[in-house]
Amino acid sequence: MKKSFVFGAATAAVLLAAAAGANAQSWADSTTVSGRIYADVTDLSVKTNDVKQASSGFGTDVKRFYVGIDHKFNDIWFVNVTTDFTTVNTNSGNLDSVYIKKAYIEGKFSPALDLRVGSTDLPWIPYAEGVYGFRYIENTLSDKAKVGTSADWGVHASGKLGPIFSYAISAVNGNGYKNTARAKGLDVEGRLSAKLDQWDFAVGGYTGKLGATYGVATPNTASRFNALAAWTGDRAKVGVEYFSANDYSAAIVKGAPEDKADGVSVFGAYRLNPVYTLIGRYDDVKPNKDTNTSKEDKYYNVGVQYAAFKNVNFALMLKHDELSSTGVKTVSDEIGVWSELRY
Repeated sequence: MKKSFVFGAATAAVLLAAAAGANAQSWADSTTVSGRIYADVTDLSVKTNDVKQASSGFGTDVKRFYVGIDHKFNDIWFVNVTTDFTTVNTNSGNLDSVYIKKAYIEGKFSPALDLRVGSTDLPWIPYAEGVYGFRYIENTLSDKAKVGTSADWGVHASGKLGPIFSYAISAVNGNGYKNTARAKGLDVEGRLSAKLDQWDFAVGGYTGKLGATYGVATPNTASRFNALAAWTGDRAKVGVEYFSANDYSAAIVKGAPEDKADGVSVFGAYRLNPVYTLIGRYDDVKPNKDTNTSKEDKYYNVGVQYAAFKNVNFALMLKHDELSSTGVKTVSDEIGVWSELRY
């Protein structure tokens, strides 16, 4: 009897341990960890009316360091947490920041409906980054012009509408992912895109109060229109992105003088061989069409990318940015190596 009890207890313990191990293994099998690093080593020259500024000089930046954790509960339910770490060289030293960029629960109910609740990609900028393909070298047009952000807190829906069209729409706080404060209303951003063979087309827009809170007057509403067209061949890519924005700043929403902005970006790439790719881009932005009609920002970059191996790229680039208005011209010239590592 005693031996039988001991044997039974031992067997039960082994079975429980095996079950626990199986559950742990199952959880691990359904969880993935990924990451992405954008870093550069460059020499920067900044001159205002031909006078060199203190921000000039040699420096090393880690512009982005993402760590993402994804877990799959079943074929419908998923969860993701992605941290965003930056260390940017400044005049007084490095400025380090850590944020939660993504934190969401996801339900994949059908190809036409993917629903996320929390902070995740917004419809426009991440899409444009995917078409452009060189985010680690430079932000895309709307992001660089500061008339949009890549992620925000809210409810997000996306999906495919047949073999050609897809959509994405988000109802968000309007503060961006770095600010979780409640807003007195929901901002809305959307995109409709089409994939036709080697062509990508998309239009999108945004409207809202940019996270304004109760008790704050908001006589104006921020809005933005986006459009993109690109062709990608076996070795070459060429595309154009456009935006037009009205009252797109928290200060204007709260009553500062109304303003408009617009801009266009033309980008291209040509793959010489599996390792080397020529890269180029030109932007022209008018950031204050009503309040400073002479202000204009002209930017270009040119260089070559070296694909060291899978998910690791380096680019030797020259960047030139010229911001001018009546009586003032600031010219930034930067040369160096930009890098991207994914895992």
